Amino acid sequence: MIWAIILFAVTYVGMLTFSKYRPYIALGSALIFIVTGMLPFGEIFGAIDFNVLLMIAGTMGLVQLFIDSKMPARLADMIMLKVPNVQMAAVALALFAGVISAFVDNVATVLMIAPVALEICKKLNTNPVPFIIGIAVSSNLQGAATLVGDTTAIMLGSYADMSFLDFFWYQGKPGIFFAVELGALVSAIILAWIFRREKGKIGKTQSLTPVTDYVPTVLLCGTVVLLILASFIPNKPAITNGLICMTLLVVGLIYNFIKNKNKDSILEPLKAIDFETIGLLLGLFLMIGGITNMGVIDAAAGLLAKLGGGNVFVLYTVIVWASVLISAFIDNIPYVATMLPVITGLAAALGIDPAVLYFGLLSGATLGGNCTPIGASANITGIGILRKEGYEVKNKDFFRIGIPFTLAAIIPAYIYLWIFYGI
Repeated sequence: MIWAIILFAVTYVGMLTFSKYRPYIALGSALIFIVTGMLPFGEIFGAIDFNVLLMIAGTMGLVQLFIDSKMPARLADMIMLKVPNVQMAAVALALFAGVISAFVDNVATVLMIAPVALEICKKLNTNPVPFIIGIAVSSNLQGAATLVGDTTAIMLGSYADMSFLDFFWYQGKPGIFFAVELGALVSAIILAWIFRREKGKIGKTQSLTPVTDYVPTVLLCGTVVLLILASFIPNKPAITNGLICMTLLVVGLIYNFIKNKNKDSILEPLKAIDFETIGLLLGLFLMIGGITNMGVIDAAAGLLAKLGGGNVFVLYTVIVWASVLISAFIDNIPYVATMLPVITGLAAALGIDPAVLYFGLLSGATLGGNCTPIGASANITGIGILRKEGYEVKNKDFFRIGIPFTLAAIIPAYIYLWIFYGI
């Protein structure tokens, strides 16, 4: 186990230090995990989240069709008519992304909203890096708001037999949805403060950018609707969301080919797929599979249980803040999967209702990914979009937004959940 921890730690230090080479570092580390047997060959495919990879590839292609149609430019014009300055434009986009992310996967949300943000930044001649980071972290926050917002929320709902409405009202009390929204309100204030110097006035356009084709917009909206509907289907295949995105991409490519009658109408959207981002995620999935196989995550869960002792408040506090820290560096899905039965056992041993521990786990594990640029798939996707646009995201650029945003979101939720479910 110790070698797995050392390799994992060295890899993360390397990725944070040499940001340009993150995909190669992650894939190289994954190869070491496989070659050394820390990740057996028989578990390689099980460690890879093909659903996320297919979803990213499909949505990236669809988004390129969306961009080519000029719809993002039109939406940018419409937003610029409604907000007074750059600061409010950044906050509005982050909040908009958060609303969508409460019902759609975080990665898909970033891919859909980022083109609008990029268009606004081009029109205003301003740096898009903080805009995209704000969108990514806001998307991660809202993943815990509803049963369909994130894989970890779906896992908790299934494990604890919670319905969609239980996230809004549970055991006769306001549910975790309101804890997340309280955190969203405070974090929006933090974002406004972070962008406090961006007071440049937005010139009001006299005419909106004409849209050349509405079909890509219909396909993208159809993706959102289908992803929401799919979340209610019980026992669906694990790659359902990925297949939805890829299928609609194929439909879009066929339509584009029929419309333009040239091979570029297919090749250009496919070129928009960021294989470096996909490679980075692939490497991370394999690394997480390796440390999971070596028992690192199980050991972390056991350590958390010991640190909590027999005091419920201490246990709740340890679970929330340790989940934030752990999820800043590892995929929260295997961590949450491991912790759910641990929490159930702890609650039974203490004779308490596990609700406060469940919600504490979900909020901490969901928000922890916002602490680092490689802590969540949405962050990696957003940084990949910026890289393709020619912008390098430095660690300090991300930390400047991600860390205060995380603290502003988790502290109110931490207090809220204890008041309603712990006391």
